Amino acid sequence: MGRMSLYLVLGFSLIYMIMGHNSSTMSTKTVENMADYNAKTVAHNLAVSAANLACNEIFLDDTWDKGISPTNFLGGEIQASVTVLDKVKNLRKLTTSGKYGGVTANVEVVFQPSKFSKFAYYSSSEGGTIWWTGKDTVWGPFHTQDYLRAFQHPVFCGKTTTKKSIVYYSSKTSDEPKFLGGFEQGVDLPLPTNGLDPLKTSAQKDGLYFSGKDSIYITFKEDSIKYRYKYTGKDSTRYLPAIAPGGVIYADNAIVRLKGTVLGQYTIACSGSGSKGTIYLDDDIVYKTDPLINKNSTDLLGIVAKNNVFITNNAANNNNIKIDASIYCEAGGFGAQNYDTRPISGNINLIGGIIQNTRQAVGTFDSKTGKINHGFAKKYRYDERFMLISPPMFPGTGELEIVSWHE
Repeated sequence: MGRMSLYLVLGFSLIYMIMGHNSSTMSTKTVENMADYNAKTVAHNLAVSAANLACNEIFLDDTWDKGISPTNFLGGEIQASVTVLDKVKNLRKLTTSGKYGGVTANVEVVFQPSKFSKFAYYSSSEGGTIWWTGKDTVWGPFHTQDYLRAFQHPVFCGKTTTKKSIVYYSSKTSDEPKFLGGFEQGVDLPLPTNGLDPLKTSAQKDGLYFSGKDSIYITFKEDSIKYRYKYTGKDSTRYLPAIAPGGVIYADNAIVRLKGTVLGQYTIACSGSGSKGTIYLDDDIVYKTDPLINKNSTDLLGIVAKNNVFITNNAANNNNIKIDASIYCEAGGFGAQNYDTRPISGNINLIGGIIQNTRQAVGTFDSKTGKINHGFAKKYRYDERFMLISPPMFPGTGELEIVSWHE
């Protein structure tokens, strides 16, 4: 009996010793895990802090590439460097690190020049008497430097910003827009005055450059382009992209009349003063592959005019028009020719965006019923690809924007 008691005491003692050892080991590992987790968390936060500090420097000066040499910061160490990924496109990568407790964490941020093509709609001036109506829907980012004038609840699906504020046709109750992507006022983003200069240089270098012609009729035919200088003239056919490997087609001091089907990535630009520097859309201008149907479409088009882009008043455009492009009008705007006398012409089915100095009218409506009297209703659908990519040499905002952030 005494021997059994001794065995029991020894057995329990051994068990308690093992349990104590395991408990001590677990406690030690718990402390180690907590210390490791804390070190990783602090190192990560230091790397993010370094990224934010560097991003602020880039925001203040988009040529900043000095980086941050190893610096003591909040009990750890941070550093940052900027490398050029693509000199032509000014694509740059910011790499930051944070070190703490023997742990290193990294953050990578990629920047590219911000292009006006990222907007579904932009205007410097809204024209004073032109209203967004309940028949209007804008998909994608929207900005105006002017007042946003609203009638019967127009719909804005993307982030909407204004430099000024909202004006209601009757009252906020009856006219307040539906902002599905948020609204912010007091945002100042002016158009440049020389946004076409890089396009001209590019076209002269490795594009298609026209000069000394008053009018140019251009038709995209997928893998080729046809052009002539008179309405009754004979077409010249040149194959793409061989004739414009840089993707820019530029008409200097001329009027361009445009239509067709685009295969590839191009920007067509037109400069001039007075009646010149205007592009007329004589019929549909569309992509070979519709990006709303096929998400893998790589077709892109920029339509860039020093003055205006007008939908021609002709038979082809009196029953809807389809436009696949980002449209930029530096001194003028996008509108419909004879908007207030032409017949009811259906919809402007736009996939892309409109960037303009002064908003032009595309039609008139009955203020009592909201129905179109003349011209077009607007069905603008944003091409979401323009958030990350843009047509060749499309005018930029002069700022850099973040396209990826990897932690």
